[in-house]
Amino acid sequence: MSGTADLAPASSATAPPVPATADDVVAHTLLNCYLREVAEPERQATLLAGRLGIRLPRQDVVLSVAVRRPARSGAHRFTGPVSLLRGTLCSTLDWRSLAERIAEELHRATGVVNDEFVDQVEQSHAVTRSLLRRPHPPTGSTSAEARYLESERALLLGHRFHPTPKSRSGDSDRWQVYAPETGSTMMLRKLAVLHDLVGQDAVTPGDLAALDGLADVPAGHLLLPVHPWQYELLRGNTALDAALRSGNVLDLGPGSTPFAATSSVRTLYGGGGFLKFSLNVRITNCVRKNSAYELAGAPVLTRLLDTELAGLRTRFPGFAVLREPAYRTVAGLGPELLEGFGVIVRESPVRHLLPGVTPLLAGAIADEYPCSGAHVSRLLGEPTTDRVLDWWRAYLRLLLPPVLAAFFQHGVVFEPHLQNVLVGVDPDGMPAQMLLRDMEGTKLVGPRHAAALSELDPSVAGPLTYDRAKGWRRTAYCLLVNHLSEVLAALADQRPDLESTLWELVTEQLGDCAEDNGRPAELTAVLAGVPVPAKTNLLTRWRRSNDRESGYVPLALPLGTGQ
Repeated sequence: MSGTADLAPASSATAPPVPATADDVVAHTLLNCYLREVAEPERQATLLAGRLGIRLPRQDVVLSVAVRRPARSGAHRFTGPVSLLRGTLCSTLDWRSLAERIAEELHRATGVVNDEFVDQVEQSHAVTRSLLRRPHPPTGSTSAEARYLESERALLLGHRFHPTPKSRSGDSDRWQVYAPETGSTMMLRKLAVLHDLVGQDAVTPGDLAALDGLADVPAGHLLLPVHPWQYELLRGNTALDAALRSGNVLDLGPGSTPFAATSSVRTLYGGGGFLKFSLNVRITNCVRKNSAYELAGAPVLTRLLDTELAGLRTRFPGFAVLREPAYRTVAGLGPELLEGFGVIVRESPVRHLLPGVTPLLAGAIADEYPCSGAHVSRLLGEPTTDRVLDWWRAYLRLLLPPVLAAFFQHGVVFEPHLQNVLVGVDPDGMPAQMLLRDMEGTKLVGPRHAAALSELDPSVAGPLTYDRAKGWRRTAYCLLVNHLSEVLAALADQRPDLESTLWELVTEQLGDCAEDNGRPAELTAVLAGVPVPAKTNLLTRWRRSNDRESGYVPLALPLGTGQ
C-alpha cells in the first residue's frame, strides 16, 4: 500500500470516516474548543436531530454542524462543513470565516484583542493540509521499535481540544525537516565545551553516559549534543561566535547516531533512550525551551522521588515513570545559551518493559482517526463486546490506581495526558503496562515534601511545588478529561452501543480507588457527579497567557451519580 496518509478506517462498520479535508479538521477542532470552554458554560449549545447548534449571542448568529456520533461527555464527533444561521438565512462557513467569527465573539466576551489568533489558526491549517497531502508509508510494522516510532509520528491532526494544534513558528520548510509526522531522523550537532563552561548535574555519574558516549572530544572538554534545528536558530548568537573563535566551544559537526523526532518535536529518540532539547520554536502555546529551573529541577526531582517511584513500581507492577536523571548545558555565556543549549537525559523505556511488550503513544491509540497501527481499532481487531470491555478494564487498572495513589498518598502530581504516556501492549494488543514520561509537569504537594523542598534553592523548589487544589486540577484534567475520555471516545467509535458501559467501568474503578485512598473529598465529589476541571486551551491562547497560567472550566462527565 502506498500513496496518501493511511487514514482508512479499520475493519469495523462503526470506525470513523476519513476526514474530508484539512478545512473540516480545523473547523471541527475550533468547534470542540469553543463548545467546551464558552458555549456550554454559557448554555448556548443545543443538540437536536443530528445537528449541534452553537449560538454566538454577542453576534446573534448560530453555528450549526452535523454530528456523526453524539458523546455523553459532550465531546461529540462532527462531520461535514459548518453552517452559519442568521435569521432565516443559512450559509456555509469556511474554516477561516469560522475562526474570524469565534475571534470576534471572544473579543466581545473578554474585551481582549488578539490580532494573531486567526493567523495562528491559518498556520495550523497549512501544516495540517501539508501533512494530509504527504505520502506516508503503510502501517503494519512488525518490530517493537518500528511500531513505537510509528505511533510517535501518527499525530497528523494534533490535539482536538486546542485551537491551533499544529501551529509552529518559523519557516515551514525547516519544520518539515524536523517534524515527527514526516518521519524525520537527524544527526545531532556535536559541540565540545571547555570543562569550566559546562553546567550539569546527574543523579549518578553514569547518567551522563548517554551524552558522553555519542562522540569523543578533546581533552579538557565535554560533549554537548544540540538539536540541529536549534543550532541553526542560535548560530548567530554573539557569545557563541566568540566562544567558537576562542576555542572554548568547538564545533565537531554532525554526529553519527541517528535520532528520531517524537511527538513533542524537541524530544528525540536514539540509542535506545530520549534526549529532551531546547527548541526556540513556538509549538501550540509555548516556545519549547528548557528553562534554567527545568534543567536544574530534572535531576533534583529524580532524586527526591527515588523512594516514591520505587514504591509505586512495587505496588503497581505495570506502572513506571521514565526518570530524568541528568542535564548538561553551556554556562557562563549568558542565559540565552544556558537555556537554549540545555539538554535533559531521559531514561529508556527498555529499562521497564516486560518481555514481549511494545510501547505505543497513548495519543496515537486515542486518535479520532486511525492514522497508524497503534490506533485502538487496530489493537482491538474484531470489537466484540468481551474484547472491548476486557481491553478497557485492563487499561483502567493500569492507569487509574497508581496515578491517584501518587497524588493522594504520596503528594506527587503526575500529568498523564495523551502525549505523556506510553502504553505497553502485549502481542495480542492488550494493555500490559503504563509508562509516564516528561517530568516537567511532575510536582510535589503538601507537607510530606516540605523538609526536602526547604533545602533547595527557592528558584528550583518553587516551580516543583503545587498546592493541593492546583495539583488536583492538573491531575483530574490530564487523567480524566485529556486522557481517559479520549481513549473511551475512540473505543465508543468502534462500539457506540457500549459507551454507557465504558463510563460505568470508569466509575467502578474510581470507586475502588476512592476506597483504597481513604475516600478523599476530590474523588467523593467526582463520584457524586460533580463536574471535573477541563483546561481552557482556547481562552489561554486567546489571552496569550503562559501555559502554566491556564484556567479551567467545569466539565460534566457521566461518572458516579452523574451517569
